[in-house]
Amino acid sequence: MADQPEEVTRLMEAIKAFEAIEDDEACAVAVSQALKDWPEHQVRLRELRQQRVQALKAQGKTWEEIGRLLGGISAARAQQIAAGVSGAQRRKAAAQKQAER
Repeated sequence: MADQPEEVTRLMEAIKAFEAIEDDEACAVAVSQALKDWPEHQVRLRELRQQRVQALKAQGKTWEEIGRLLGGISAARAQQIAAGVSGAQRRKAAAQKQAER
């Protein structure tokens, strides 16, 4: 965990804190509260990533470089992130393409 950003470490520690709650009821309630708002947080994180990927491209980085920065994803996936294409959208498009065959 030493090579990841502090914010990622803190998020992982928060998840471990949920796991450490000994009382089953208290843990279930706490996790449910966190999950209730997760979709909104996930959207915000995706938008933030998209904005920053666009900024990296505007700074002159190649899609390959951006892909490496994002954990070794492909250049094509880096472009999709910049365009706001989610995994769900990619899977839906692939399923539609498969159905057309």
